[in-house]
Amino acid sequence: MDIEALRTFVEVADAGGVTAAARRLGVAKSIVSRRLARLEEDLGVQLLARSTRGAALTEAGETFRDHAARICAELDVARETIMPAGELRGRLRVAAPLSFGPTHIAPVLAELAARHPQLHVHACYSDRFVDIIAEGYDCAIRFGHLQDSNLVARRVGPLFGKLVASPLYIETHGAPDTPQQILGHEALLQGTESWQFMDGEKVVTIRAQGRFKGDNGTALVSAALAGLGIGYLPDGLINEHIASGALVPIMTRYPIRPAGIFVVRPPGQNPARKVRLLTEMLIECFEDATGPAAG
Repeated sequence: MDIEALRTFVEVADAGGVTAAARRLGVAKSIVSRRLARLEEDLGVQLLARSTRGAALTEAGETFRDHAARICAELDVARETIMPAGELRGRLRVAAPLSFGPTHIAPVLAELAARHPQLHVHACYSDRFVDIIAEGYDCAIRFGHLQDSNLVARRVGPLFGKLVASPLYIETHGAPDTPQQILGHEALLQGTESWQFMDGEKVVTIRAQGRFKGDNGTALVSAALAGLGIGYLPDGLINEHIASGALVPIMTRYPIRPAGIFVVRPPGQNPARKVRLLTEMLIECFEDATGPAAG
């Protein structure tokens, strides 16, 4: 039985269709279809019920999917066990944030690819929340405070930030002196997130409100520079603007709660070696340097 056909079937099952699986695998849809047909012919059963809206698992497909995924995972472990210590093969799919990914994560991924010529690195940069299991990623890089989940997380570095506003905003609206006073100001938001501040050893959580929202930190920096509100932003995006005087740190008696940079991966006893090596490189990059915490 062809291992590539097994991997392809698992991708189609998880992605919900041939087109999405082909995108994940980086191959043409016709190749995916041929592999599926070959696998179904070898097994003598139909694994997928295809339609114009995608591909749904048949009863046999539901049963076979977990077995196929387990076989693929065990083969990966076996391959890693016998490969030379420094050699990586296969594909690494990584999701990273748009705000810092291209500037701080991409160079590390490029170095990993340069060290391992047989490794295919596919990176997606977006500030939307990526479901790494449903979308077939090996891991994701996340910044801030992690939400509870069944994912396995490893902290690779610190992340610091400040509450800032432009001189124009402060002149027009004043600046909050305490976390509670933020509720009377225009906050620049990515969604419905809470803001957390330190009052000595105590964490104070505020559900800020505002009329301007953007799905990435760079957009919120632009809004802060335009005087639209106050921003709860990482140092790496605002340090140069603070140095120039275009943005001013406010409410400094209550610093933002320190956060972190994390690698998260699907649950399992041991991470794949490619994820483990990427994690080690990111720790070396961020723990031994200021990284995105200071720009």
